[in-house]
Formats: sequence, C-alpha cells, structure tokens
Amino acid sequence: MKIDSIKFKNFIKYLLIIFLFFNTVWIQRLIVNIFHIKKITTTTSTMLNLTSNVIFLIFLILIYRKDLIKDWKTFTTKFSDNMETGIKYWLLGTAAMMASNILIGLIFGGGKSNNEEILQHMIKAVPIFMIINAGIIGPINEELIFRRGLKNVFNNKYLFILISGIVFGLAHITSANTLKQFLFVIPYSCLGISFALMYYKSKTIYTSMFIHMIHNTILIISSIFMYYI
Repeated sequence: MKIDSIKFKNFIKYLLIIFLFFNTVWIQRLIVNIFHIKKITTTTSTMLNLTSNVIFLIFLILIYRKDLIKDWKTFTTKFSDNMETGIKYWLLGTAAMMASNILIGLIFGGGKSNNEEILQHMIKAVPIFMIINAGIIGPINEELIFRRGLKNVFNNKYLFILISGIVFGLAHITSANTLKQFLFVIPYSCLGISFALMYYKSKTIYTSMFIHMIHNTILIISSIFMYYI
C-alpha cells in the first residue's frame, strides 16, 4: 500500500511537471508584456523560448537536485562503461529512427516533420542560440521530464521504456495536422526508447542526458554547415 501511495504521488507530481512543461508559453508572454515587445520575429521567438527553457530547467533542478547529485556519482564512477552503453543504444535508436523516416517518406512522399521544419528555420536565424537551446538546455529538460520523471511512476521496466518513448515522440509532433505528420511520432519514439534504455541500463540520467545533447548538437551543427558553408 505504501508503494502504491508513493507511485500515486509521483504520478500527480509528474502530471503537474508535464503540464507546466507544455505551458511554458505563459513565461514568454509575461516577458513580452514586461518589456513591451511589439514584433515577434524568429530571433525574438527563439530568445523567448530559450529564456523559458532556462527558467524551467532551474525549476527541474530544484525538484530533482538530490537525484541529480546521486546520479552524477554513479555516472562518473563508471564513466566509460556508461558512455559505451549510451553510444550503443544511441546507434540502435538512430538507425531505427532513420529507417522509419525513410519508410514514411517512401509511403507518403518526401518531406520533414513540422517540428524539424520549425527547428531548421530557427537554426538558420540564430544558430549559436539554437546550439545552447536545442543542443544543451532542451535535452537536459527532456531527459528530466521524459526519463527521470516517468521512472518514478512505473515499476515495470518495459512499461517505463515504452511509455517514455511514446510520450517523448508525442511531445515532438504537437503541430501535426495530417496523418503523415502524426506518423513522425514513430521515429521520435524510437529515439526516445533508446534514451530510456540507456538510462535504465546505466542507472544514471546523465548517460541519456549527455548522449541526447551530443545527438542534438551534431544535428544542429550539421544544419549550420549546410546553410553557411
């Protein structure tokens, strides 16, 4: 009964966190009103998003500070083993992501997900800030929400890994408006599942956090080279 009670409290806590995560736009609106920002350009939007992500990161650190300290010790104690585990599952997840993207493209024609289109537009406008936002801050927030938070909710490892991947995938297709766009939940979920696996296997959130940052940063830098080199 005690375990069920704890899981229920963790579930309620998680619902609150994910609700706030998907509603950080109010922070951006508050900043706009305080500084009387009249025109929202791509650069302004990116800066507002970065600011709200940093504020939310501080909030998450305060909530998970004890877990973060404990996990850091676990991560550094077996650094090479943890990174090896992370790279192994990252390669598997990336392969599954690429394969599902290709399959969707073959069936429905070429094109990218709306989420990727938006990110590419922002990268072109403010590349350096996108490295900070999507390459560093974003992955930390997402790993704490979609991995650390959900780990406290589910006892069954398979359920945790599957739900973690699916929720992660759904979070990246919030602008989907067609069947094709909705199907992009599959490649994103494949990557999310790989992050959940490396976290579960290494028993430290820093494994998936660092691999996630590496993954995003590589993609952002590749996009920058495509635009400017």
